[in-house]
Amino acid sequence: MTGLGSLPSIENLQCFMAAAEHLNFRRAASTVALTPTAFGQRIRQLEEQLGVSLFERTTRSVRLTEEGAALLPQARATIAQAHRCLESVHDEAPPVSFVIGSRYELAQSWIAPQLAALSSERPHWKSHIYCGSGQDIINRLIAGDVDCVVTSAPMARAGWTTEVLHPETYCFVGATDLLATNPLQTAADCANHTLLDVDATLPLTRYLKAAPGPQLQFAEERYLGSGGAMQQLVLAGHGVAVLPQYMVGDDIAAGRLERLLPDRELLTDTFRLIYKSSSPLARTLEALAEVLRATTLR
Repeated sequence: MTGLGSLPSIENLQCFMAAAEHLNFRRAASTVALTPTAFGQRIRQLEEQLGVSLFERTTRSVRLTEEGAALLPQARATIAQAHRCLESVHDEAPPVSFVIGSRYELAQSWIAPQLAALSSERPHWKSHIYCGSGQDIINRLIAGDVDCVVTSAPMARAGWTTEVLHPETYCFVGATDLLATNPLQTAADCANHTLLDVDATLPLTRYLKAAPGPQLQFAEERYLGSGGAMQQLVLAGHGVAVLPQYMVGDDIAAGRLERLLPDRELLTDTFRLIYKSSSPLARTLEALAEVLRATTLR
């Protein structure tokens, strides 16, 4: 058992979280303002303190071990609690108001429930949510109409801070009833199906089309404006689509949807909280990122 004198430091746990979220030590080191060498030393120190290996590292990849995966939610909770310790020494925290931009379905299923649960824990936070498409919420961040956005859209801009929240995995799916009469077992079968996506840029299908494998051509494309609408029409048998795992996992388990072309490994992404580095709300938004990391996507 680890003695009290050997408890992991908050800084080491923060490094562990960064490594677990990025699965790239060099990139993770930059997010905590450490050199790769210093970052690696902190990970090794944590592994020595715990007596386990937290990562499987090769020249090409980094993966969490079972022990690392078990530690991750506890590390998130510990750091969130550390933030609350800092706030607890102030009798009354000054009120702070901020606007989060997000996709409709993500705000409904994941962000809003977390903010509701915070009402007693952080009563000085007054949070608002603006829902829109990916580019719309980015444009509003640029214009200053929202203070931060939660998105998986690829974004990189000088002067913005990016907080990695959760990995996002995707599934290419179709309704079981549809596939019984119109199978989709090979790339060529796509030509017999309607592809559903958010808009003509195919923001979700790109995780399938950019993956290694034959080029895919569909009979037609249909644009529905949101992942939630796509999910409903896929379930009704009106087309096939790429959707986030957290949205369709229950439908797959219940047999309502089936994974298509399972040998084709879709690309993955991450949900990120993005805000202007110069924002006067930067510390609050950093704390918000810790809150959002503490609860898995749903």
